[in-house]
Amino acid sequence: MSKIGIGARFLFVFLLAALPARAQEPGYRLITDPAESARPAALEILKHLAAGELEAAAARSNAPQRRLEVLRSFRDSVGEEQFKRIFERYFEPHNRIVLEAAIGSHRLVVWELGEAGSKLAGQYYVEADGRFLMDDVPNAERSRLQRVLEAHRRQARR
Repeated sequence: MSKIGIGARFLFVFLLAALPARAQEPGYRLITDPAESARPAALEILKHLAAGELEAAAARSNAPQRRLEVLRSFRDSVGEEQFKRIFERYFEPHNRIVLEAAIGSHRLVVWELGEAGSKLAGQYYVEADGRFLMDDVPNAERSRLQRVLEAHRRQARR
């Protein structure tokens, strides 16, 4: 086999080996423009939760009945006061939003929870009719954004 043939074969195998890694990297863009951001919706929902206003928070979901059931179940498992405290903690200075990623109309808001050893937590939103709602319906974009969150968690552990 000629040197060109060996080189071309090596290049083909190298590129082929790289394809799965690239296919797993979801394409997303970082949101820096406040006009495109789901942050105001995230903060509004957290305020409702910190006040124990489950119905108001659930109304900001694309599956409000399901979200209300999940919130009630969680509140019942931890108690009403602990439920409120959990969501009040997002407003403490050492907990902050570190990035927002978008795939189409879907958003991932990533919080760094300083009190929990800088653990990264994600919240998912979707823009519908000009406003952001919690994205509680399984979909391909949300799955891709979950992989974005996992990639940032792996990077933060390094």
